[in-house]
Amino acid sequence: MKEYIVSARKYRPMSFDAVVGQSALTTTLKNAVKSGKLAHAYLFCGPRGVGKTTCARIFAKAINCQNPTSDGEACNECESCKAFNEQRSYNIFELDAASNNSVENIKALMEQTRIPPQVGKYKVFIIDEVHMLSTAAFNAFLKTLEEPPAHVIFILATTEKHKILPTIISRCQIYDFERMTVQGIIGQLKMVAEKEGITYEEEALNVIAEKADGGMRDALSVFDQAASFCQGNITYKKVIEDLNVLDTDNYFNIIDLSLENKTADVMVLLNDIINKGFDGGNLISGLAVHVRNVLMAKDEQTIQLLQTGARQAEKYKEQAKKCPANFLYKALKIMNDCDINYRQSGNKRLLVELTLIEISQITQPDDDGAGAGRSPKRLKSLFKRLMSVQLTEAMQVAKAEPPVNRRTAVSSHDGNIHAQQAPQTENSNVNVAPGNNANGGSATPSPTMPRGLKLGKIGKTFDNLRRRSEEPQQIIETATNDNDTGDRQEFTNEQLLTQWTSMCNRMPQQMTGIAARMKNMAPVITSFPDIEVVVDNQILLDDIMKIKGRIRNTLALALKNSAITLNIRLAKPEEIKPILTNKERFDELKRENKAFEKLSEMLKLEIN
Repeated sequence: MKEYIVSARKYRPMSFDAVVGQSALTTTLKNAVKSGKLAHAYLFCGPRGVGKTTCARIFAKAINCQNPTSDGEACNECESCKAFNEQRSYNIFELDAASNNSVENIKALMEQTRIPPQVGKYKVFIIDEVHMLSTAAFNAFLKTLEEPPAHVIFILATTEKHKILPTIISRCQIYDFERMTVQGIIGQLKMVAEKEGITYEEEALNVIAEKADGGMRDALSVFDQAASFCQGNITYKKVIEDLNVLDTDNYFNIIDLSLENKTADVMVLLNDIINKGFDGGNLISGLAVHVRNVLMAKDEQTIQLLQTGARQAEKYKEQAKKCPANFLYKALKIMNDCDINYRQSGNKRLLVELTLIEISQITQPDDDGAGAGRSPKRLKSLFKRLMSVQLTEAMQVAKAEPPVNRRTAVSSHDGNIHAQQAPQTENSNVNVAPGNNANGGSATPSPTMPRGLKLGKIGKTFDNLRRRSEEPQQIIETATNDNDTGDRQEFTNEQLLTQWTSMCNRMPQQMTGIAARMKNMAPVITSFPDIEVVVDNQILLDDIMKIKGRIRNTLALALKNSAITLNIRLAKPEEIKPILTNKERFDELKRENKAFEKLSEMLKLEIN
């Protein structure tokens, strides 16, 4: 049986013209051989598997060739070329710096440089992975590298140029090798397949080229693996199965479903992908690359940036026609945020699901105009409200003291804080967005907020308390503030509950206990704008009544309605309900909503 040789070794280039993807470098080296203008030291650097050591060997053979061709290639017929091809040349030495990195190894190498070549013009020393030399070895090498004997040429190769001493780099001619393009790798793989008698699909070779990540050696190794698995017929399906690569059709399907706002279908597809063993983070990364390629395919000027085969590029073009540019921009932003937060996330699958849900809702219109005959899509507006609340809370919790308006003087009288207005100017009114405190939050006035709201007329709020860092004994305030600012904006029960929760989150540290219990309450609008809060025990009722005025003022400021009245009463026995656990709430939600029950069964959702 004939000895098997892997493709990376069997089809290793033996001439400059056979090197793939480094035409500029090979042309420079051939010109140096033709003109005889050779440097005493060369540094070849670049990523793995792009031809650094191969070009060093070809260059060393061409330097010592006794009859080089007119274009600078070795003749392969003279004694020097034959000796090199048969691996018996005494003029070309290769040293692996990874295993010979000591001062003694370098000194032994220096001894060999003193002996002139027996055949040919030069002794060529190829030092591979030169960055692995120790600092002492580099220093021992410096003098010889700067002024070597006339018959010595050094060729250094490395994948990590930044680890080499600057004094070494300054003594060499530097050649930076480029990463292989996908098209270049595919062309080389086609040549190897034809010589080996292997049939193939171009999409399969495209997957192999992308998997190689710019390295020809890696591509040939993966090609051998795929050829062995496919038994001489390399197909797309067999390659993705062998290499455990996610089928790109999944990316196309996710984008198509997202454009149609089919969130449930996207979740089912995600579940199938994860069940096949693929990581959610890798899915998001691959989808981001896919969306980037679709974006590049929208313009003829950028389509050349696609690192794919011709057939795959056509598929990108077809999808690019259906995708609005704004959709692609927002999707990339959402996936980039997911990629940043993925490692820190405690529930990685949920993060991936939320990311795909947001992408599938980008093109969905708001549900404001949903008619009675349609089922309104509430999911997008729900996300907007949740994000708005989170942003508001984060801004209010920030401890950085905002700039002080010099035209406003603050005085304290009888325990109440009033803002006394300076002479009327364009800055004398302060705009406050819902849920933001008076001085904190955004420094930019909200365009939808009435400009007539004056803080001096609203009384004490929990925002005042956080800013003024008042002592615990100053918290108690039984009287409500009846000052009327004239604001009468309407609000819903949902908005009331949102601002109630936000207020509990902003309450001072010394009131953490009562704030936690207040979060379990659900204030309701009895007769607009009258608000009723039901408390389940007398002790908690007494505590809340002490700060009733401050609660009322905070809600009035957040909801922009100073006519609010607050009624706090003790719950009747029949109104007291047991507090449900997360599992009980989840089960109750499934009983009340059949669509949610079906989705939870489909995705196998559980609450621990």
